[in-house]
Amino acid sequence: MNRIVLGAVSALLLAGAGLFWWQGRASIDASAPPPPPMAEIEESGLPLEELPTEDGDGLVGAAPPGANAASREEKRFNRLDRNRDNVISRVEILQPRVAAFRKLDTDHNNLLSFEEWAVATSNRFKQADANGDSNLTRQEFVATKPKPAKKPACRC
Repeated sequence: MNRIVLGAVSALLLAGAGLFWWQGRASIDASAPPPPPMAEIEESGLPLEELPTEDGDGLVGAAPPGANAASREEKRFNRLDRNRDNVISRVEILQPRVAAFRKLDTDHNNLLSFEEWAVATSNRFKQADANGDSNLTRQEFVATKPKPAKKPACRC
């Protein structure tokens, strides 16, 4: 009984400590000082001609990445969101897999049984086993690597 009470109390203490730590980090990040007003910059004596302009003249160093460059996850999301409504439906997420499923579903009843999957997997194994010894060597396994998608030579 003492172990149960001790475990519950320690779990509550750990949860409370985690909550305070999380809230403390959030308040530190939110308390960044605001940029100085333009009046202070003018009073500092720094000539305004030396400050960079909005078009980037006067900046030193490498150019920042383009603002329109989509991240890898944005590209994945956009690839699946076919109707561009910023929501991926169940149908949209299953669409790329339909052709592979139909290839495995040999009796065309829209149900993939274990036997259908096992036959397809066994056939793939037999194709990969070049010497027919029922074992895959490293060289035979490397040959099963999917081929990369062909990229167009140019974006014309």
